[in-house]
Amino acid sequence: MLFVMLAVSVVSCQKDNIILIDPVEVDDSEDYIINTKFTKTVSVMFSTGENATVTGTNDDFTVSIDGNDVTIVYSGEEYVMYQLSGATSNGFFKLYSAKRQGITLNSVNITNPNGAVINVQGTQSEPNKGKRTFIVLNGENSLADGTSYTDTPSNEDEKAAMFGEGQFIFSGEGSLSVTATGKSGIVSDDYIHVISGTITVNVLSSATVIGSDTLKPVCVRGKDYVKMTDGTLILTGTGTGGKGISSDGNGYFYGGTVNVTVTGSNFGSSGGGFPGGGGPGGGGQSNSNGVSAKGIKCDGNLVFRGSKVVVNSTAHEGIEAKGTLSISGGEVFSHSQSDDAINSGGNLTISGGYVCACSQGNDGIDANGDCYIKGGVVYAIGTSSPEVAIDANSEGGYKLYLTGGTLVAIGGLESGSSLSQNCYSASSWSQNTWYGLTVGSTTYAFKAPSSGGTPLVVSGSSTPTLQSGVSVSGGTEMFEGMFYSNASVSGGTSVSLSSYTGGNGGGGPGSGPGGGGHGPF
Repeated sequence: MLFVMLAVSVVSCQKDNIILIDPVEVDDSEDYIINTKFTKTVSVMFSTGENATVTGTNDDFTVSIDGNDVTIVYSGEEYVMYQLSGATSNGFFKLYSAKRQGITLNSVNITNPNGAVINVQGTQSEPNKGKRTFIVLNGENSLADGTSYTDTPSNEDEKAAMFGEGQFIFSGEGSLSVTATGKSGIVSDDYIHVISGTITVNVLSSATVIGSDTLKPVCVRGKDYVKMTDGTLILTGTGTGGKGISSDGNGYFYGGTVNVTVTGSNFGSSGGGFPGGGGPGGGGQSNSNGVSAKGIKCDGNLVFRGSKVVVNSTAHEGIEAKGTLSISGGEVFSHSQSDDAINSGGNLTISGGYVCACSQGNDGIDANGDCYIKGGVVYAIGTSSPEVAIDANSEGGYKLYLTGGTLVAIGGLESGSSLSQNCYSASSWSQNTWYGLTVGSTTYAFKAPSSGGTPLVVSGSSTPTLQSGVSVSGGTEMFEGMFYSNASVSGGTSVSLSSYTGGNGGGGPGSGPGGGGHGPF
């Protein structure tokens, strides 16, 4: 089992008495299904127009079948693999068990109009103490809930179309499609770990106030943390106050592909934010019933180490960590139409990988502690003054430290930045124009946005050169086609560069011809 613990050593920020603690990971080998020996198999066959059938049980199982509503209570000591197959437009699979178990989805197609489709509880006496569940994807599978959850016992949670009190670990070579119209898509009240498989979640439900509680729809939520080792997540949230990925704890993105699109508006007074974070969502206090619509949001720390992550958010931040945020590898693209593209409540560190943060309503990258850029390739876009491409909480005594990497920043850098690596400002920039940036022997190509602040700032390990209006061929396409690494460029005109020491250049949206657009760039 993977435990995420707090390190004994802490990074203490004397300013504002904030203490930031980095997560330390230990062995997670128990998350790999090969290390669990399943000695019992139970088959569940759903059927259109007929009762479901369950085979392979013994005296350790109590099975209840009502049409295609299947409830199993397991009291044995073996590790059981439940094989689900067939199809129904009115059914569910519910399991009570004090042991870890596996659920193989064998090309199932299940809709439950009255609640969760798959619901894994603990025991009936302690339903909220669930164990690890291995979800094995075989073939093409689809699950869908209904608009109302009418069959939930008063002492149990049932928060999503696919819900578990214990951990959910996804593997297999198949696919799973989840459509949620009543609540969330996939939720674990422990953690979620995606090891392989393709998972598509579409959440249509909106945030609502139920009594004194607020329904907060999300595509994928692990209460303790969410971890991506490999596989593919394709997440879409269209409801008010919806989120793509959410966790009360940390988020780990070590491999695989993640694509998140959140187009819903915020619900209620969902501002909040941190001191010094201007613009929508910055400063002030949230209404207790307010819910912000964000792409990826973790109340703890966020770590990006090898995943390809694409986030598009309409109403609020694209990617947000309430704690620290670090990027050391992979490819991270985040676009917000209304707020920061990437935001951290504590320190933010980029030491490797490729990062693009594009905001049409605030800062591109915003750290509410210190911001460290030590390596990697960073393309950041902020709106006009007072917002910038890369912001640290200077009001709180923090600053941006640039010591390495390759940087393109449209909108300038935070005033008072510590720039150990030389930065240069372009004399002007034009909207919707391809640029070629050469640092040493490497050339990058980037398309300027349709709106953004000034100035355009570049930096690299050696003095860069910049060309405007180039034609691009070859290289590796990134950031939804707006950036190429190791590119071949031709034509264009040389752009004059002058020394830049930090500070917002102000100015209106963009500095070239044309009006501001509404797409990512």
